[in-house]
This record gives sequence, C-alpha cells and structure tokens, in this order.
Amino acid sequence: MTTLIPLTTLTSLRKSRSTGTPPRRGFTIIELLVVVSIIAMLVGMLLPGIGRARDSARVNVSKNNLRQFGIAHKTYAADWADRHLTYTRDGLGRYDGDVGRYNDAIYGGGDGFEIHPPLIAGWGYSPTGDYLAFAYWSDQNTNVMFQPINFSGPPIEDPQTDGWGWFRFGIQAKPFNEYLNGRYHDPIFFAPKDRNTLDTVEPCFEVPGEFVAVPAECNPAWSTYCMSPAGLFSPQVFSSIRGDDVYWHAPWEMPAGYRVPSFGQVKYPTLKTHMLEHPWLQNTRVPCNSAFLGCEPYYFNQGFQSTPVTLFYDGSIRPMGVLEAMSSDRRSTVQSGYGLWRRDTPFTENGYFIDDGYDFAETSFHILTVNGARGRDTVGHE
Repeated sequence: MTTLIPLTTLTSLRKSRSTGTPPRRGFTIIELLVVVSIIAMLVGMLLPGIGRARDSARVNVSKNNLRQFGIAHKTYAADWADRHLTYTRDGLGRYDGDVGRYNDAIYGGGDGFEIHPPLIAGWGYSPTGDYLAFAYWSDQNTNVMFQPINFSGPPIEDPQTDGWGWFRFGIQAKPFNEYLNGRYHDPIFFAPKDRNTLDTVEPCFEVPGEFVAVPAECNPAWSTYCMSPAGLFSPQVFSSIRGDDVYWHAPWEMPAGYRVPSFGQVKYPTLKTHMLEHPWLQNTRVPCNSAFLGCEPYYFNQGFQSTPVTLFYDGSIRPMGVLEAMSSDRRSTVQSGYGLWRRDTPFTENGYFIDDGYDFAETSFHILTVNGARGRDTVGHE
C-alpha cells in the first residue's frame, strides 16, 4: 500500500536537507596530539613554579619559627638578668667540671650527688598511665648533656661523645619552652623540610601533655634548630690570650669557664649567629649521611651549597650560606692572621664533623666561633 505524502511536506524536507547544519565530526589524531603537547608544555612550565612556591612557603615557616625563638630568648633574658639560656652550673669550672666535687662543696655530698640538675622535659603520661615529670638526668659518668657541647677531655674523656650537649635540644626543655607553647614536642621546634625528624615526632603533636611518652610510636626527638654552643660558654674559653697568641682554653680549667654570657656581651649582633637549622635542609643533595647510623642527615656545615635559615643576635633572619662562612673565614685570616672559628679545640682542625661532610665544605661557623658570643660568623652578606 502506497502512503501519500503531501506536497508541502516534501518541499519542507528538501529545504531542510539543503539548508541544515553539516553533520558533526570528532577530532583527528593530529589535533589531539597538538592539544596534548600544548597541555604538557604548560604543565612543564607551571610545575617548577609551583615547586618553588611550595619550597618558599616551607622556608617562610622556618623563618617564622626562628623569629618566635628570637622573641622567646629576649623574654627569657629580661627575666634572668640579660643572660643566655643555660643548664650548666656557673661555678662548675672551679671544680674541674666534676659534678660530684661541685655538689660535695656546695651541698655537702650524699647519695646521688654525682648527678647534675636534670633538664626537665615536662609532665606527661607514661606507658603505664602514670602522670610523671620526665627529665634528662646527666652526670660526667653516664651522660654528656650537662655541657652546652662536649669537648673530649676532663670531665668527659670519651672522644666518641664529641658534639653531644644541650645546644641541640635545650630550647625544648621546660625552662625555655614555657616562653613558647609550653610543650617539649611542638611543631615550632621542627622545620617543615626536616622530614627525617617529623616522620618520627608528628604523632606527638596531638597528644596532650607537656611531654609525650605515649603512644609507643611517639619517640623523643631533638629540635631541627640549634643554638650556637660557642655563645653558651664564657667568651674567654674561645679567646684566651697567651703572649701574642689567642687560643681556646678548656672551660673546666677556668673558674668562670661555664658561666653563660649576657646578651650585652654580644659585640657583633648583626654578624654573630644565634640559632640555625642543624641538618642540611636547603639545597640538599642526598637525604642520609652514610657516616652516621640510620638515616641521620648531613649537618648544615657539611655541604658547600648548604644555606641554613639563620637567626642572628640582632633578631634578623636570613639564609647563612656555607660559602659565605668560608669566604668570611678566609678574609679574616688574611686580615688578622686567624679565621672566624677555632682550629685548636679538641675537635682539632677537622672541626665539627667536617670529615664526614658531603663535599669540600670546610667550616665550623656557629659551633666553634672565635671569641664565642663576642665573635663573628661572617664579615657581611655579599
């Protein structure tokens, strides 16, 4: 059976076929490749910028942490006759650095008097559920944390303990953390780039208590930042005079060797480092130093491209490069006959773990500064 279609309908069909839009088609392979290439190029251009922005943000966090430390140190000094933070008895040098002899003379001796006053970490819950005060107990026979930094020799003979001392974690102890956030484990003590430490300590941040002993995965960790140990001894330790020579003198041989200086004794506040990042975090090349146990990072002075974020005594904060320190040391040697850090301490000319460095970096600025708090670690930022 034939179906009849009206003439007007046929006419409209012809018009729609002759004037309608052409059929849609997809992209060709070449066009897709061009688009993908453009996107890849844009991503390649943007990623470095994003990485730099992220790195800059982390550096700014570290700068802000050090800024808070600078304020805390000034507040502490205002409460304690303008003096630096210290955990060492001022008169310990009168007794050859011997804690037992000191206590016998001052307190009359007795059981347990071989122990130096502890570094109190704070109150917290123990794994058994008890709420206790945690502290680092130390004496010259079992620990070396009663000095700002240990120099082998009396009272500590073991050369393997070189570098130990409270200059690396004294800021976390209760007498000082009360000027910050009142906790031993707190984000302010750790730089965002210090993942080696943060991976261990981050579980501690959310646990209440001044010191965290639980949960089990929360282990005590030392701060990213360290004070200048040279600035925590009497300046005469790093600048004793014998004839025409200026030399290092053992603090246990000086009556006031362990007496911490006042801030007023700092002679070059714009040139003397106060605190900095102890691990090599800026421009780092490898995460771990094979010379140390575990995955201990290289230290700030062990790579010539290292530029630790640094707090100076005037309160200014900037990256203090190893190359700057080495250049300043050479210039000072030419001008005065000796450099800016001591080569005659028990660390010898090898300095602060220089032999375990990544490359040819050769400096112990901040650690062994000539003249201590009255010295300089740089002659100026170039």
